[in-house]
Amino acid sequence: MPRQSSKLPPRALRAQVWVECNGKPALSEASADLLTQIDATGSLSQAARQLRFSYRRAWMLLDSVNKGWPTPLVITATGGHKGGGARLTELGHHVLRVYRDLQLQIEHLLDQAGDPFEPMP
Repeated sequence: MPRQSSKLPPRALRAQVWVECNGKPALSEASADLLTQIDATGSLSQAARQLRFSYRRAWMLLDSVNKGWPTPLVITATGGHKGGGARLTELGHHVLRVYRDLQLQIEHLLDQAGDPFEPMP
């Protein structure tokens, strides 16, 4: 049996999921993470900090996501005396739930497939 270097990462199947709408990206791993953090913090800037995204990157990602769907997934309010904020719309919550469920289903399928680097019995 060939010896594997201890410096190599373990072999594992991994998949990335993204959603397109009319041929344009509408949701990706990064944007789903951003939506999750916006939901948790109620703030785009705080969500960006949690993910170590620049505010510009987070804003551009959110803008792209909101434009990728028939109606926005996130509603934002400008800061000021009473403060701003961001919240997921009903569609935003639904899309995020479906996306995360799809990720779990794919991970389950990959787990069932086993290690593709092991010889078949």
